[in-house]
Amino acid sequence: TEKLITVDTGSQTLYAWEGGQIINQTKVSTGMRYTPTVKGDFKIWHKNPLQNMKGSYPPYEPYSLKNVPNVMFFSGDYAIHGTYWHAKFGSRASHGCVNVPVEFSKWLFDWAPKGTRVLVF
Repeated sequence: TEKLITVDTGSQTLYAWEGGQIINQTKVSTGMRYTPTVKGDFKIWHKNPLQNMKGSYPPYEPYSLKNVPNVMFFSGDYAIHGTYWHAKFGSRASHGCVNVPVEFSKWLFDWAPKGTRVLVF
């Protein structure tokens, strides 16, 4: 009956599991070459319905994004969140976070409570 989120960085796919069954899935964008997504076994430790995000990770251009939706932190500053500024799901396009389509991010945010296990491989 445990809820589980798995992120397959090879296939760029996120799976939502409940009761040992996949109940939903989506293509995602994980970290690019110089900003890879952290791999391991984590738990959602904080959730924000909306958050501004900014960063600078050379050689990539700095970014500043307003109102990033459905943010779920799982390891330090690494988060699963909705992404409205690109549609490159299925390919690496982030600075380390797991980018998901906004509509799916809302479903996931509502479905996964704080403490939900996140397995990234």
